[in-house]
Amino acid sequence: MDLDLRRRTYAFMVETGRAPQAEELGDRDEVLSGWRELHDAHALVLNPATDEIRMLNPFSTVPSAFRVHARDRWWYANCAWDAFGVCACLHVDGRVEASCADCGEPIAVEVRDGLPDDESLLFHVLVPASHWWDDIVFT
Repeated sequence: MDLDLRRRTYAFMVETGRAPQAEELGDRDEVLSGWRELHDAHALVLNPATDEIRMLNPFSTVPSAFRVHARDRWWYANCAWDAFGVCACLHVDGRVEASCADCGEPIAVEVRDGLPDDESLLFHVLVPASHWWDDIVFT
């Protein structure tokens, strides 16, 4: 696995707030080949139709129901778990906004020093962990 490419990809995302295009990190073919290797290692998720980055865990590169305000910017996360991961990845406090999957009510959680301000909330995963990568976008 190309750890240097992985680091550069994440650094670009954190610096700009968006996923890079392959040519922004070097030779397009070499970067795409490296991203495919990282995809196969579950280090990122590519859109199979375009080879663009779909998930750079915990970041979603497309709008989602899980928004995080951190570092004076809004980020999308792939799921509730990843929303907290955005703050952890960036090593900052933040605000997670989502909605209850059961009733649809808005949920907002402040994250301070790595902890949520409401510890009563539950996170439920519908797919067993052993099957997450069967369809990680659905999971």
